[in-house]
Amino acid sequence: MWVLVMFDLPVITKPQRKAATEFRKSLIQDGFDMLQYSVYSRPCPSDENAAVHVGRVKSIMPPNGQVRILKFTDKQYARMECYLSRTATKPESQPSQIQLF
Repeated sequence: MWVLVMFDLPVITKPQRKAATEFRKSLIQDGFDMLQYSVYSRPCPSDENAAVHVGRVKSIMPPNGQVRILKFTDKQYARMECYLSRTATKPESQPSQIQLF
């Protein structure tokens, strides 16, 4: 199971920039990895564990902006097509079970 968090947060004022930075840092502290600047993913061993992390994301969302949370399976994640400068690359792989604990 994977959790993908995509967001578009306002960064016009200093408090908005601070809130956006704190949100990104909180995602990283919760084990999310940056795929792109405002797209973060995290592998989860089960749907129950994914629900815990979704709850954490909901609790740290800034008051303004847009946040989208998507959950999907390992098989669906593996079908993702990734390109770097028009060259196909493989998506990040899920860490082995031993690394999660």
